[in-house]
Amino acid sequence: MNRPTDMAVDAPRACFIAAGLDVLGERWALLALREMSLGVHRFDQIARNTGASRDILVGRLRTLESQGVVERVQYSKRPPRYEYHLTASGAEVAPILISLAAWSSTWMRDETPRASYRHSCGADLKPVVSCADCGEEFTPGSLVLGPLVSAAGADQASDQ
Repeated sequence: MNRPTDMAVDAPRACFIAAGLDVLGERWALLALREMSLGVHRFDQIARNTGASRDILVGRLRTLESQGVVERVQYSKRPPRYEYHLTASGAEVAPILISLAAWSSTWMRDETPRASYRHSCGADLKPVVSCADCGEEFTPGSLVLGPLVSAAGADQASDQ
């Protein structure tokens, strides 16, 4: 029996990671989402805290808005001014950011001071990935590739 990981492919592997990177896989997008996760919503504050140029940040925020990750909320009519808020989709990016921060704090060794991320109770956050079915914690050897599915979740393997 051939598993999806055993099959030779003639094209890049289609996966949801690649699709997610099309939207989130850029430094300024992730840093803008970090700021919104921390409660920063105004453009000037996001630009200052990320270090992104205004032009680049505008483009990233427009992409995130068009993909339903953030929404613009008007807070001033004259002049028209907007805040950026996470949608439900955007809020689900926070665990990815925490995982990236944990990886970076472990493996990116230089002398640059960095903020740690803590829970509101005061404890450091430690990302844990576990199986939704059996509850077993993920380990590198426990990852297997499942069947191809559409974005809607329908099993495409039966169509082949």
